Amino acid sequence: MTELNEIVDMDVLRAYTFHAVIVIIKMMLLSPLTGYLRVKKQAFANPEDAAALGKGEAGKKALRTDPDVERVRRLHLNDLENIIPYLFIAFFYSFTGVSETTALIHYRLFTAARLFHTIAYLVPLPQPCRGLGFGVGLFVTFSMIFQLLWNGLNLL
Repeated sequence: MTELNEIVDMDVLRAYTFHAVIVIIKMMLLSPLTGYLRVKKQAFANPEDAAALGKGEAGKKALRTDPDVERVRRLHLNDLENIIPYLFIAFFYSFTGVSETTALIHYRLFTAARLFHTIAYLVPLPQPCRGLGFGVGLFVTFSMIFQLLWNGLNLL
């Protein structure tokens, strides 16, 4: 039976795991942040949540949107659209025989780009800061896709 360390560089897989956990934790923290802001700003999306403040006028007033809550929600959606594909692509990329140095460049760039994107979104920093964070992460993911197709699957 083939051992895992015979088909993948374990250092590359460890690097992937480390960076994947960082971006997953970052993404997961946005859910409680959204909930916290909803309570703090009393801005709920669902009537049953707003009803917790009271059945009358207070509950109706809490059924609204808030710019800060929506900003965090948009950030979370952006993370879901970018981090989940990265996790799959980077996982398979780890099995292509890529060198540890090249893999680390990809993983570190993506992680740094997503952390920077989050800071740029939450502060908010002026454009093109957020766009730069998004673009670098997207470029890294497409770089790995290209290398998967070229080296890993021999399709190009």
